[in-house]
Amino acid sequence: MRYLTDRKRATGLGSARTGTEHHWGMQVSSVALAILVPLFVFTFGPILGAPYEEVTAYYARPFPAIVAGLTLIVGLVHFKNGARIMIEDYAEGGMRHALIIGTICLSYALIATGLFALVRLAL
Repeated sequence: MRYLTDRKRATGLGSARTGTEHHWGMQVSSVALAILVPLFVFTFGPILGAPYEEVTAYYARPFPAIVAGLTLIVGLVHFKNGARIMIEDYAEGGMRHALIIGTICLSYALIATGLFALVRLAL
């Protein structure tokens, strides 16, 4: 029989010391999205269904392009952090690492693709 102290028994099972950081990151991005999503809807709504020339002229203006870019970036970073927390809670072992890497790569690829499309549209 091995004698294990409470500390020794809890090693590896406790806090990873990043829970507060994740929580605040999610809270900040949630507040940012609460502001950005209505702005995006109000800037995107009037141009929805317009011809291509009008859309390119509209997104050549700074305000709609900045709102769309910020909404895209903040939304996908929020998705990345939320999905990572979910994966850490429910997956184990090598699958956990693979899913986290895949989610991070997917998020950054979508950000890059969306910003590229927005820049191409605006210029």
